Amino acid sequence: MSYCVNCGVELDKSLQACPLCNTPVINPRELEQKMVKSSFPKEKGQVETVKRKDLGLLLSVVLIAAGVTCGILNLFVFAGSAWSLLIIGACLIVWVLFIPIVIYTKLSAYSAILFDGIAIGVYLYLITLVTGNDTWFFELALPIVLLVFCIAELFTLCLKKLPVTFLTTTLYLFTATGILCVGLEMLIDRYLRSQIQLVWSAIVLTVCVIIDIALITMLSRARLRDAVRRRLHF
Repeated sequence: MSYCVNCGVELDKSLQACPLCNTPVINPRELEQKMVKSSFPKEKGQVETVKRKDLGLLLSVVLIAAGVTCGILNLFVFAGSAWSLLIIGACLIVWVLFIPIVIYTKLSAYSAILFDGIAIGVYLYLITLVTGNDTWFFELALPIVLLVFCIAELFTLCLKKLPVTFLTTTLYLFTATGILCVGLEMLIDRYLRSQIQLVWSAIVLTVCVIIDIALITMLSRARLRDAVRRRLHF
């Protein structure tokens, strides 16, 4: 038995409204179900994506603030050594690394690698200002940075100008790895012992040469190349 919530008259189950005051008849359970369903939007909303320029501005402000704050602390509070140069250099490296990602996306890969090398070189030189010794920088660190820079530029050039597949990219990668390891050991030996003697890099170079020969063989034989692609699913 149900009654009108407005005038109290007895209602029949089939009625949709009170015959006396015309008040709608609503089942409390149906009202609860409607309220639960209406708690969430029927359509999924989409959050507006953050623009790269805004993200780049935020990143620049945070890095500049970190560098300036550390510099002020180093100047007026912790003045025992120039430790803030290391923080400033690290902020510079992070900022340069994010230039082609969020700040200037049209920057070429060659320019990005060049700026990365310059930033790393500047950071290493700042370390010499903190330690008071620059011999290791000019005789070891700077040549290594130049070596890595040249190999990275050549690797990028191969990817841009030569055919790019899984096999060719692997060939370029192992070739660059072998050259890099030989160059590193030569520079380290020249700095530490003033005598170049290849040991561990010769092993790495041998492995890389064997893999390169195998890759070149697969690339030169169409049937062998297709068979490898089918079996490796690339």
